[in-house]
Amino acid sequence: MPALKPTDFTATVTWLGRVADSETTLRAEPLEQAFLGFAGIEGECHGGLTRRSCSRVTSQYPRGTKIRNVRQLSVLSDEEMALIAQGMKLDRLDPAQVGASMVIRGIPDFSHVPPSSRLQFSSGATITIDMENRPCVLPGREIDKDAPGHGPAFKTSARGLRGVTAWIEREGSVAVGDTARLHVPDQPAWTQMQGLAG
Repeated sequence: MPALKPTDFTATVTWLGRVADSETTLRAEPLEQAFLGFAGIEGECHGGLTRRSCSRVTSQYPRGTKIRNVRQLSVLSDEEMALIAQGMKLDRLDPAQVGASMVIRGIPDFSHVPPSSRLQFSSGATITIDMENRPCVLPGREIDKDAPGHGPAFKTSARGLRGVTAWIEREGSVAVGDTARLHVPDQPAWTQMQGLAG
């Protein structure tokens, strides 16, 4: 019995990019198309089958521990980026400024789709959503270079809207304008989550 349920929600890719060296700059280089390999997008500094653990998982591992890389991509939604820009009092937010790998349009409340959901593209390429991507101060520094004084508002304005981290489950090519269908785990929400809030 299938454990993932295809939904009627589809997304259109509106932007693709890669960050070559986050130590130098978080700013992403725009791409018209990308091959999603098992190690991520070629030339992307967040690529690889493994990675060093970061602040996202310090409750599980000391920083720098070698772990499986489920943060190959940073995927955001056009709709949520517009809300972030509004909160920052900007006309728009450039995906390059926030180090995006992919921006999509069409899935409501995208930052909160269930972990382990899939986006399956027309090429067959499929990405698995790991979890919500928490906002940090680093994109704000890039934004501030183009819009001085606005960058510090990013972390607060992007809370709950920063998109998701994801990894490639099936290889394939993706281009701007391509569509993908959302598949979600066929299970109820865990009843104990309320007791863990805080």
